[in-house]
Amino acid sequence: MPGFWRTEKPGISMQLIERRFTGKDVELCYFERGSTDASRQILLLHATGFHARCWDRVIELMPDDVRVVAVDLRGHGRSEKKPPYIWSAFAEDIAELVTSLGLKNLVSAGHSMGGHCLVQVAHRIPQAFQQLFLIDPVIMSPEQYAMRGQHSVQRLEDHPVSRRRATWTGWEEMYARFESRHPYSLWQKRVLEDYCRYGVVLQNDGTWTLACPPQVEASIYMANTSTDVHDRIAKVQLPVTVLRAKERDFSKVPEPGTPMDFSASPTWPDLANAFPRGRDVYLPELTHFIPMQAPKLVADYLTAAFSTTS
Repeated sequence: MPGFWRTEKPGISMQLIERRFTGKDVELCYFERGSTDASRQILLLHATGFHARCWDRVIELMPDDVRVVAVDLRGHGRSEKKPPYIWSAFAEDIAELVTSLGLKNLVSAGHSMGGHCLVQVAHRIPQAFQQLFLIDPVIMSPEQYAMRGQHSVQRLEDHPVSRRRATWTGWEEMYARFESRHPYSLWQKRVLEDYCRYGVVLQNDGTWTLACPPQVEASIYMANTSTDVHDRIAKVQLPVTVLRAKERDFSKVPEPGTPMDFSASPTWPDLANAFPRGRDVYLPELTHFIPMQAPKLVADYLTAAFSTTS
């Protein structure tokens, strides 16, 4: 049976409670703020290689009477590192968590992979949701998925992400390394601090390692070169807002093993039109990391959603 236990930890600017959920297949960590009886509830899902605390600067801008749940997806943050790292597993985990927590009338946001996962979850349990915000979701056109599968890396060790530096003396060293590097240099400083502070885990030898190991992150990219999300999209009857960053040139397929480009959007430009109740918001002044550059913009969209009818 799924179970919970509670661990109190002081937030750096708010009262977030770290909790654990033991599901049928994996143990997840999630962070919660607000009353379980709140009529207004938000679910937040992060991007590949990230973690729940990347949402801190969005959460602190939400009204006090809003219950917020931000989840570390499997393989990320403080959640269990357990494969498979495939779309169906991520979605099943979150659907089980949402149901077990009794979350309802959710205004929910998912960034990048989190947006893709959110579509899958909403298709499974639409009754739990009120409105979806897909923030530069990694959902490409059907044609692009076909091209991607033909040009994908075949070995884990050949994927550029698997070669990321994994060990640090502390989060401060990680922050100092990334602060001046593009695109991290475009992020709000406090978001970058959250990303680094909660993105590493202390080891027995006194070093700190990435909370999402590079091999896990790389395996996610490699295992999800195809998807059935387009079969789900037309069946999602909820209001869906797609926030897109600067468009990239989809006619150019990168060579296997080349570094990933996060300056532009991986999102299919026509994605919003594929949803029965979709809305497109184009933000060409921003990179793929919209929540990191503009947390207030994201918070404003989520807050405004509660005043609209579905």
